Amino acid sequence: MREIVENILAIEREQKRRKSSPLAAYNTGKLVHEKQLAFHRCKKRNRWVFGGNRSGKTECGAVECVYMARGIHPYRENKPDVCGWVVSLSTQVQRDVAQKKILRYLPKAWIEEIVMLAGRKDNPESGIIDFIRVKNVFGGSSVIGFKSCDQGREKFQGTSLDFVWFDEEPPKDIYLECRMRVLDRQGDIFGTMTPLKGFTFVYNDIYMNRGKDPEVWYEFMEWADNPYLSKDEIAALESCLGDVELQARRYGKFAAAEGLVYPEFDENIHVVEPFAIPKEWQDTISIDPGLNNPLSAHWYAVDYDDNVYVVYEHFEAGRDVDYHAAEIKRICALLDWKTDGSGRVRALIDSAAKQRTLSGVKSVCELFYERGILVNPDVEKDLFSGITRVKGYLKQGNGLPNLYIFSNCTELIKELKGYYWGSGDTPRKADDHALDEMRYYLMSKPKRLPPAPVKTPQQVDKEKRIRKGVARKKSGGLA
Repeated sequence: MREIVENILAIEREQKRRKSSPLAAYNTGKLVHEKQLAFHRCKKRNRWVFGGNRSGKTECGAVECVYMARGIHPYRENKPDVCGWVVSLSTQVQRDVAQKKILRYLPKAWIEEIVMLAGRKDNPESGIIDFIRVKNVFGGSSVIGFKSCDQGREKFQGTSLDFVWFDEEPPKDIYLECRMRVLDRQGDIFGTMTPLKGFTFVYNDIYMNRGKDPEVWYEFMEWADNPYLSKDEIAALESCLGDVELQARRYGKFAAAEGLVYPEFDENIHVVEPFAIPKEWQDTISIDPGLNNPLSAHWYAVDYDDNVYVVYEHFEAGRDVDYHAAEIKRICALLDWKTDGSGRVRALIDSAAKQRTLSGVKSVCELFYERGILVNPDVEKDLFSGITRVKGYLKQGNGLPNLYIFSNCTELIKELKGYYWGSGDTPRKADDHALDEMRYYLMSKPKRLPPAPVKTPQQVDKEKRIRKGVARKKSGGLA
C-alpha cells in the first residue's frame, strides 16, 4: 500500500513540475501562437521563420532544439542520440539570446553536463556555453552545441549533425557548410530571423526558392501573430518606425529602400489550392510572348461575385511558337477549356506581337492564329494604371481580395513576391513576364458595378408621386 501511495505522489509531483515548466506551458494554454505550431508541425528539412522583433520567432527555434535533443518532439520521429548546433552571429548574441532561450526551456533535471567556453558552469546564463549534454528519454544522451558566425567557416567543419538552428541570418559560406554537416544524417536546418540585410542569399535561396528545393519551407510572423503582445504595446512599437523598417521589424518582410510594388500580396490570403472551376467561370487566357525569354501564359476564371482566379500556368523559355501553341492547346484540353465553334481558343497577347521583324515574314499574332490560338493584341499597356488595377484586385476597400491564384502557378507567385520599384515610378525590369500578362488581363476586364438595391413597393410609389409632382410644376399645374 505504501508503495502505491509513493507512486501516486511521484506522479503528482511530476505533473506539478510539468505545469510549472515553461516548456510544458508552451502553446498549451488559452493563448496559442498558431504560426509557432505550424513551424513545429512542418516536416520539411529546411524551414525558416521570417519574423519581426518580438513576434515569437526565437521561442520556436529554441523549443525545436529542446524537443529534438530530449527526444520528445510531438510532430516528428524522435531519435535516442541527437547532436545539433545553435548558431548565433556572435558569442555575445549567443549569451543574450539563443543560449538564454535554450536554458529557459531546458529543466536542470534534463541536463547531464554543461561545458563552458567562458564563465562558471554553476552559473551558465552569465557565461558562454560550449555545449550542453541532455538526457534523452530513450536512454541515450544528446548534445546541443553552440557556435558563432564570427568564428569563421573553418570552425564549422568536420561534424555530422542532426540539426542546425540559425538564430538570425548567417553568412552564406557558414550556411552552406552547415548544410554539409546535416547531409549524411539527413538532418534539419532551421532558421529564425528578422530580414534586416536586404536581398541576401536567404531571400534568393529560401524566400524565392530559385533552386526549387522541395525541402524549403518558410512562414512569416508579425506582432499581431503573437498572442502575448497587447494592442497598446504594438501601437507603441509601430509609432517609432518608418515604413521600410516597419516591413522588416514588424512583419518580417524583406525590404529595401525602393520597396515592393505589391506589398498587398500575401501568400496566406491570395494563394489557394486548385479546385474544379465551373465551366461558366472560364474567361480567357493571357499571353506575354517570348522566344529566348520566357513565354508566360495563364488561364483566368471569374466567379459570380467578380472574383478572379488564376487557375493554370504555362511558363517556358527557349521554345518556338509551334511548341507554345501545342502546349496551350494541351492545357486547354486538360482543363476542358471553352473554345469557339471550330475548336479554337481565345487569348489576350502583348500588342508587340503584332509587329513583323526583318527575320520573319509573319507576326507572332499571325503565327498563333494559324495554330488555332485566336490572340487579341488590343490590350492596355499603361504601366502605372495596370499596377493600380492589380493593387485594387489584391486588396479592396473592405480589406478583402478579388484575386486568387492557384498554388500551381509558381512563376506568377514568385514574380509577385520579388517585384520591386526601381528609380522613380518604374519597377525594376526583371522577372516580370507573368506580371505583364496579368496586367493585360485585369486591364481588359471592366469592373462589375454593384447591383442596384431592390426597391420596396412603397419606395416605387413614392418615386412615382415625386415624378408626377415635378411634371405638374413644369406644365404650370395642368398635369
